[in-house]
Amino acid sequence: MENTGLVLEGGGSRGIFTAGVLEYLMKQNIYVPYVIGVSAGACNGSSYISKQLDRNRAVNMDFLDHPDYLSYRNYWKKRELFGMDFLFDSLPNQLVPYDFDTFEKAEEEFVVGTTDCMTGEPIYYEKSKSAKDVLTILRASSSLPFVAPIVPYDNRMLMDGGIADPIPIKKSVKTGHTKNVVVLTQHREYVKKPQSFGWLLRNKYRSYPGLIKASQIRHQVYNETLQYIREEEKKGNIFVISPQEKLEVGRVERKRSKLLALYQKGHNEIEKIAPALKEFLM
Repeated sequence: MENTGLVLEGGGSRGIFTAGVLEYLMKQNIYVPYVIGVSAGACNGSSYISKQLDRNRAVNMDFLDHPDYLSYRNYWKKRELFGMDFLFDSLPNQLVPYDFDTFEKAEEEFVVGTTDCMTGEPIYYEKSKSAKDVLTILRASSSLPFVAPIVPYDNRMLMDGGIADPIPIKKSVKTGHTKNVVVLTQHREYVKKPQSFGWLLRNKYRSYPGLIKASQIRHQVYNETLQYIREEEKKGNIFVISPQEKLEVGRVERKRSKLLALYQKGHNEIEKIAPALKEFLM
């Protein structure tokens, strides 16, 4: 698997599909040497690197009824729909302990994409250089406009990595990975449309021109990246794992039954194509 990368799209609650995919890979002891993700993809990828079976399912589903996890109370109190302190402090440090030791010692490189709110450029953080700050970096990569605060880190103001680079395949290629496995959380024919809340964004984040610019062209970047992935897939350079039909789960989902079904779908999709994936990785 030399020069092979694993690229993980975000997508909020849709990321439970990726959790199912990674669970199967872990059970098969398939660990790709370079893993890069944004937002929910990065969060799921972190448990893959720490080799914690079932952790992604637990953190995504076991606390849905907890008021600090996802609630309008969070929004009215802190202007965040998901409780960011709960997600990136209480869960990894107390409720579903994260194995920081295994994470830091893992041979696999792990990269998290974020968005610089001033410049609009994607900023990537590598485990080999920033392992001690992984929770802060994951928090930044998962902080969406309007529903989570900007995260100050590394002398930057950071937000969701999926804004500037929603599917960071080109970063993996640029780093030298000629073969890549890409896990998408939208179906194959999905086309992202322009945002419909531009004036709200410009008003709320007028001090962050890069965030505004990156958000305005996000749909273009996303669709162009998908086209690139399709072209490279035809050449045999990329192996795509994705839902086969339009999902019933949106970015924010509280119904456990829907999340469990999507988690199982991720597991089932990768299990069906596992022989082809193993051949690709050889």
